[in-house]
Amino acid sequence: MSHGARVTVNLGVVLACVVGTMAIGAGSKAPCSSGEWSELPQYRLLCYTDVVPLLDTEQLRGSRLPFLDPCAPSELNCDEYPVVTMYVMRLAASIAGDQYTPFYWVNALLLTGFAVATAVMLYVANGSRALYFALAPTLLVYGTVNWDLVAVAFATGGLLAFFLHRDRVAGISLGLGAATKLYPALLVVLLAVQRLRERRPDDAIVMSWTAVGTWLLVNLPFAIVAPTAWFTFFRFNTDRPADFDSLWYIGCRHLDVCPSVRAINLLSLLLFLGSAAAVWAMKARRHPSFPRWSLGLPLLIVFLLTNKVYSPQYGLWLLPWFALTLPHLWTFVAFSLADVAVFATRFSWFGTMQGTSGATQGMFEAAVLVRTVVLVWCIVLWMRREPEPLEIERRERRRQRAAPKVSVA
Repeated sequence: MSHGARVTVNLGVVLACVVGTMAIGAGSKAPCSSGEWSELPQYRLLCYTDVVPLLDTEQLRGSRLPFLDPCAPSELNCDEYPVVTMYVMRLAASIAGDQYTPFYWVNALLLTGFAVATAVMLYVANGSRALYFALAPTLLVYGTVNWDLVAVAFATGGLLAFFLHRDRVAGISLGLGAATKLYPALLVVLLAVQRLRERRPDDAIVMSWTAVGTWLLVNLPFAIVAPTAWFTFFRFNTDRPADFDSLWYIGCRHLDVCPSVRAINLLSLLLFLGSAAAVWAMKARRHPSFPRWSLGLPLLIVFLLTNKVYSPQYGLWLLPWFALTLPHLWTFVAFSLADVAVFATRFSWFGTMQGTSGATQGMFEAAVLVRTVVLVWCIVLWMRREPEPLEIERRERRRQRAAPKVSVA
């Protein structure tokens, strides 16, 4: 798994690793699965997961259909996630009933399925380097914190279909991903640019419009029937202030001055676009023919660092990219340690605020800043790294070389 080297393992090993990682991670959250949090186990035992409280917050008890059935009046947000995520929750609640523990374990099983699917697709795309996902400490710690693995699976499925030249399937998968978590929409742009560089504009158009059409097919019925409820996700994310894990929050706290939420939204967008353009230009100058799809890694990092929200589980978005574009072991280890440290200090600090002994806010912010430095280094290393063909591309080249030559008499 180190830079420039490959370790050959079969798919069975990858599957065993990803199932084991998810099982250990799900088990580590078990002390919180009952919903009995009065003694603060989520902070003392670091077993916090959004899954348990959202059974109530998203009002999933009974048979309420997200968006279509109104939420009861509450100070908490309800129907605050995109359509596919909300209906994965609804499916789990329908299977598990109204109890916290069954709801948690049904979700853990569903999320393990999405993790397994992601590992299999990464193995098909790049062989043994799927272990960067299957054995990731980030997967262990964050796999059952929220439902981001659903979007990660759809995004990876879109990439694999793209590598297999099934652009319509890629568009469908990325459209479903964007209906789960918006970030896969960014990949549509990169994959379309790659097809244009390959002088295949028809494929770029098919993939792009298929992605848009899939997203609309999923969302339009809810937007038409229940526009206010459907728009909750967009309204909530527009209005929410900078989160604890963001550089915006840390900067505002230490400078003792902070722009308005609207100003942060605009500045975040401008910083993202400017930084993304700069990274793209520098990489193109160094390696003019680099595959444009591989920009997914640095652009996601830039988005996370410039955005006002970097929820702990967002690190899951990056894991497939270590397997595909940055298989550098020590950089991966550094990211993993920093990402886990953010989780540990974040929730330990929350416990400190509730009266338990634990980390200080300064320790948490230090972990966030260390992770920031590691992520910036990931971008630098990616820019310096010579583009390397994927295993799926190597297999295709071997197949073409082995194909019999047909001569014309």
